[in-house]
Amino acid sequence: MAAGTTASGRPDDRIPSVLRFATEIVAWVATPWALADRSWLLAVASVVLLIGLPTVFSTPGDKANVIVAVPGWVTVLLVLVQLVAAVVFSWLAWPAWAAVPVTLLAVATCVTERRRWKWLCRDGSSGPVS
Repeated sequence: MAAGTTASGRPDDRIPSVLRFATEIVAWVATPWALADRSWLLAVASVVLLIGLPTVFSTPGDKANVIVAVPGWVTVLLVLVQLVAAVVFSWLAWPAWAAVPVTLLAVATCVTERRRWKWLCRDGSSGPVS
């Protein structure tokens, strides 16, 4: 087993997953906050989509429970949607002193997610990422 990987060959992503989850929470709060002035229905729909899509669609080997299996690149795309939502809507909803740390969190998430994204784009089928 290569350093930094699990027994299944999947990258050990404890720190990246904490950063990813923190960014997702921001997206779940900032997006409806920014959209609520336009439409409460749009605000609710944004949360349903931001939480629902990654819950329903996931890559086998990346999550324990897969409802609808998708290729790894779809999982990466869903994470990117969360990151973009967190950054864009934090800037629309909050003052700069709150949006700047969100932007830095999203950048840190992108940096720490690289090994997982490489693994996902290989669909986890080619073993550990070197």
